[in-house]
Amino acid sequence: MKNRMRNALSLAALLSAAGFTTTAQAADELTWHGLTLYGTYDIGLVHQTHGAPVSKDWGVGTAYLIAKNSDKPQTTIAPNGLSQSRIGLKGKQDLGGGVAFVFNLEVGFNPQSARLSDGLASLAYNNGRALDQQRSAGDASRAGQLFNGPAFVGLSSKELGTLTAGRNNTVLLDNIGRYDPMNSSYAFSVIGLQGATSGGGYTQDARADNSLKYNGKWGGVRLAALYQVDSGHGGQGTGWQLNAGFDGQNFSVDAVYASKKDGVSAASLNAAQARIMPRGSLAAVVSDNTAWTIDGSYTLGAFKLYGGFERIEFENPSRPLRPGFTGLGGYTFSVVNNEAFPHAKHLDVSWLGVKYAINKDFDLTGAYYHYNQNAYGKTICHERSAANCSGQLDAYSVRLVWHNFAKRFDAYTGAMFSSVSDGLAAGYLHRSTIDPMVGVRFQF
Repeated sequence: MKNRMRNALSLAALLSAAGFTTTAQAADELTWHGLTLYGTYDIGLVHQTHGAPVSKDWGVGTAYLIAKNSDKPQTTIAPNGLSQSRIGLKGKQDLGGGVAFVFNLEVGFNPQSARLSDGLASLAYNNGRALDQQRSAGDASRAGQLFNGPAFVGLSSKELGTLTAGRNNTVLLDNIGRYDPMNSSYAFSVIGLQGATSGGGYTQDARADNSLKYNGKWGGVRLAALYQVDSGHGGQGTGWQLNAGFDGQNFSVDAVYASKKDGVSAASLNAAQARIMPRGSLAAVVSDNTAWTIDGSYTLGAFKLYGGFERIEFENPSRPLRPGFTGLGGYTFSVVNNEAFPHAKHLDVSWLGVKYAINKDFDLTGAYYHYNQNAYGKTICHERSAANCSGQLDAYSVRLVWHNFAKRFDAYTGAMFSSVSDGLAAGYLHRSTIDPMVGVRFQF
């Protein structure tokens, strides 16, 4: 006991010398005034009527949503059903005059393999493999970087707002997290698992390197903005986003506009490409993307209603990228398509949901998600013959969460049914899947 007290006092002295206040918080032994160590570990068991083997690299672990390579029924241990497993350090230090220095460094990981979350590594593993021989995989903004979550420093003021610089979660990602009834969970939310909505087109753009981000709130009015600087190489083009929101007594509403130049969507190499291209390289579609979103929530007693709509437009890039460019996470893109959109592609994403607080420990949530894609190829089509035909995706999910059944532990269970049709089903082994899951999440 004496050794523990001595160690705590020594740590407090070090933090005090660094300028941080060190009064311990009774509610959280890992938090001191100004400095917080936080983390999440999420693991569960899922059954999929059509699935692919779990990835050791992809943060999602397994495709809880119908995917091209969803194949045989499987029951497996799976990660991050409710939220991304992560560990991070954030701080806030008073500088005087109502201004504070803030920072955040976060690492996302796969709890089964303990590897850094790396969606692009999961794609590279599938290079040259037939669909029925692939593992679960997906593009991601977490691409094996040490700090693959937020990694920023900044200044914060109650009156003036907060300005941060570095790797920021985008305004759209914050917005989707606020209004997704399933809280962007991978196992129960289309817009949580797929980053098209939170990235304004592509999931890699849900987090922005080399960016400045501003958040301010005055009464019920909220404003946010983000600007991403062109880093001078592929996959890191200029981007910007603006958000205006309002919080009423029982409701909230937000609107966001986003623009991104040289957005990159990564994919595995097919068998012919894998034979001649550098090992571990990837394929990419490049485009200039714009998006606008309006969404809101309304609380009525124990019920909270959610809804949103986003229109995303994809066009061929004004500044094409050459094959061999180095993109997110240092990956090389050896096959590059700068002409994927003979006509502008429009992707309309809509969602509705309701959460019922049964009591302080339990809540039950139901949600519906819908994608609608136009035909954007050289010829108009409404079938499965090509990915540029018009198409639809529909998903229905339900989830029950038991909060704090033990200190810092949540338990959850639920299921998501998802299906695709026409152009959004092109090349798929199967067109629907049901994925019931149970899991446990530990947070500190």
